[in-house]
Amino acid sequence: MSNNQLYPFERNRYYRGKELASADFQAEQNYSINKARFMNSLMYGSGIVCGCGVFSLDDLSILVESGVAIDGTGREIVIESSVVKKLSSIEGYDKLKSTMASLLIKFKETNVHPVYSVNRDDNGEEYEYNRIKEGYELYLVDSEDYEEGYDVETEFLSRENIFTGNDFIGDIIVPNTACKGRNYKITLEIKKISKADSKLSCHAVLEVPAFFTAKGEKELEINVDDLVLAEGEVYTKEFWVKLDKTDSINSEIILKSGSATAFESDKAINAAASFSIKIRLTNASPVELVNRATAIMNLEMRNIGATDAIKLADIKLVRSEGTYIIEGISEIGIKKYISAPSQELLKSRYLEYFVKDVDIEEKKVQVDDGAKNMRPVSGGADLSKSFATGVLEIPLGKNARAGDIRYSGEIAHGLGKGNVYVSIGYEYISSDKALGANARNTIYGNPELFSKQSGQAVDAETAVRVLNDKGSFVVAAKLLRDVDYLVLQYRWVAIKFASGDDTDAVDYFYDKSITAETPTVVMGPKENHFFGVRFNNMKNCSITYELTAPASGEITADGIYTSPTKEGVYEIRIYCTDMPVVCTYAYAIVKKNVDDNAPDGDSSNSSSNTLGATLNDLKMDIPDLKMK
Repeated sequence: MSNNQLYPFERNRYYRGKELASADFQAEQNYSINKARFMNSLMYGSGIVCGCGVFSLDDLSILVESGVAIDGTGREIVIESSVVKKLSSIEGYDKLKSTMASLLIKFKETNVHPVYSVNRDDNGEEYEYNRIKEGYELYLVDSEDYEEGYDVETEFLSRENIFTGNDFIGDIIVPNTACKGRNYKITLEIKKISKADSKLSCHAVLEVPAFFTAKGEKELEINVDDLVLAEGEVYTKEFWVKLDKTDSINSEIILKSGSATAFESDKAINAAASFSIKIRLTNASPVELVNRATAIMNLEMRNIGATDAIKLADIKLVRSEGTYIIEGISEIGIKKYISAPSQELLKSRYLEYFVKDVDIEEKKVQVDDGAKNMRPVSGGADLSKSFATGVLEIPLGKNARAGDIRYSGEIAHGLGKGNVYVSIGYEYISSDKALGANARNTIYGNPELFSKQSGQAVDAETAVRVLNDKGSFVVAAKLLRDVDYLVLQYRWVAIKFASGDDTDAVDYFYDKSITAETPTVVMGPKENHFFGVRFNNMKNCSITYELTAPASGEITADGIYTSPTKEGVYEIRIYCTDMPVVCTYAYAIVKKNVDDNAPDGDSSNSSSNTLGATLNDLKMDIPDLKMK
């Protein structure tokens, strides 16, 4: 590869009485030219700026439109007017060996304007060229022989092989850094590496402890069925997940053990048993992350990737009686374009035909009948941060008597910790003559004042206890008379008082819960297990894991548990970070020789094994469990 280095820069220093030779004037030109090309290469890279279209005029001729390109060393290649060329007249035509050729263009200088040389020496030429014309040269090469500019890999992406066969190879590609609270793309890349007539099917499951999928899951299924590719063709499939807002600085993406399978024309091929990709977690924005990754390349690395030639098109040929006939010309996916600032306005206008703005209607208030989902009013304050409502039920049981006191469960109001006022109202259905139908009524305060008007007897008096430090409340009801039904139903309203110490309100989690995907797991000492979480009737939220007793092993912020060396039963508490009352528990049963004692099937990964049954199999002293 030729030396394309344009620096270091050296310019003339002028002083009184300096004798100027042709070398000095050449140095003056080189300084200005190389400085401009250096900035071109840094600011724009290489590719097509405008024009340079290639079209077939007939079976033997092509048209190359006027345009501008910049090569890898920053030299401007200008096609000042469209040119028609016979394919056979283009450099490299007679060296073609295949029926797929690439049309390239490169910078070329030509000496022009010969003049008589007055001060020549004895061996000098009688005539010298007075000018250097900057132009271009078109030439052809076999597409398989064309060498793209070497792309110097930064450490931005990580790649792991998921399967390798005789005909196909598949990799998982991910950025090695993820931005907290942002989307994150996992790419499956499959390449055909043979000419065989074969089709591919593959399946795998990736565990993503720090992320969640669009369905709110911690496992990502990857499926491809009956894929057919040509040799050298690459197929990619994108999978999107989102990173939780977590305090952790590292995580992993794990190929679930034994989940990967791949088949070439229904014949099984070698698939990875498992792998783990280390991911760094950052609070930086994606723009900051990408800016650093693209600017980190030093000058030596940039020079390695520089190339003199710019590809304009691929030309498919047909051999006919000792010559080539043009069958087709392809530019899409072949040309590499440079984004010029002058084109941004036009590009933005064209992109409007493909990008839909957010629907204004989506910004309006949407409240369901149970008032469980609140959205902010367009143009106003976000009321969901200071106001919440819902319904609650207090079970009475059979044969409830006057004077009995019953309690609701602990209810999360969704406004977070702090000073919150909660009021409840008696809710009932009655006929409404104006509506001509039944209507829902709610009485806040003393319902006895409306008992005659509504015809509804008062069943109980109520009180509310607000748990300020937990973000929840409990309702008590004292029966005023004997009743023969099982449940009292009330509507509750919670209002949060503004306080400088209050944290931002969290999403509303009323009547929602979480469960561990594997509540009980049997494992050996110093083994790892990921405790995934299933969200029931609620959207995803940040999860916190904690061990309830010392010397219980270790657990990361992402839920990857490492068991201790000592046998026993260890408890893990799992809860929503912003709403600790929404929680669940999981248990790790640590014993030696797990495979010898475990029942048929993989008991360590099956949630169907009950905790009690597993404890009976252990036959060892175990501390009392706190059954939650």
